[in-house]
Amino acid sequence: MPILQIKNLHKKFTLHAQNGAVLNVLNGINLQVKAGEIAALCGPSGAGKSSLLKAIYGTYRIDDGDIKIKTTKQKTINIAKAEPRQIMNLRRDVIGYVSQFLRVIPRIGALDIVAEPAIMQGMSPDQAHSIALDLLDQLRIPQKLHNLSPLTFSGGEQQRVNIARAMAAPRPLMLFDEPTASLDPQNRQTVLELIAQLRDQGTAILGIFHDPADRNFLQARDIHLSAVKEPEHV
Repeated sequence: MPILQIKNLHKKFTLHAQNGAVLNVLNGINLQVKAGEIAALCGPSGAGKSSLLKAIYGTYRIDDGDIKIKTTKQKTINIAKAEPRQIMNLRRDVIGYVSQFLRVIPRIGALDIVAEPAIMQGMSPDQAHSIALDLLDQLRIPQKLHNLSPLTFSGGEQQRVNIARAMAAPRPLMLFDEPTASLDPQNRQTVLELIAQLRDQGTAILGIFHDPADRNFLQARDIHLSAVKEPEHV
């Protein structure tokens, strides 16, 4: 059974600032991602790629359809019908998500931010910090910054901390929303290599990778989404 299986997913947004116009973003989406596979969402800007990732992660509630996730206990949970506590447990143990933005708490250093998910999974703080330190070094975050809040970092540095945080506690299903968008070529290649390592370890990966060269390096299977139509007034 695939780690992720989506059937007939529909999601629309009501644009209250435009007199209640309805925007049908995702219409009848069907896809699946297996362990050890990378699938790349493709399509024009506004096709709903990021919205689909957020629906899988449980940030957006869908209007119809199923989002089935195979858990570490070999059970299946339908995100579309899951309770908030179930979704939080899935985020801790089953689904990792790297967005385009890093949410940080002031006065919490980068090293602690990266180590936190692994500690929440039950890893000892010493081991989690050792893994976090190694990842930050691989991603070229200078040690003088490790105890500083990423609020003071550049956009590219924040994104690398964000990626390190996800990699420190990899889950069976990983979602990536343009993980290399703000990175220089050297760090871009490092991130792609880390993602490929996850694939080789059996992780199921669904992401947005705009550069065809990146998708080719990752041996990704393309999933094409259609452009969203104009809002409908109801």
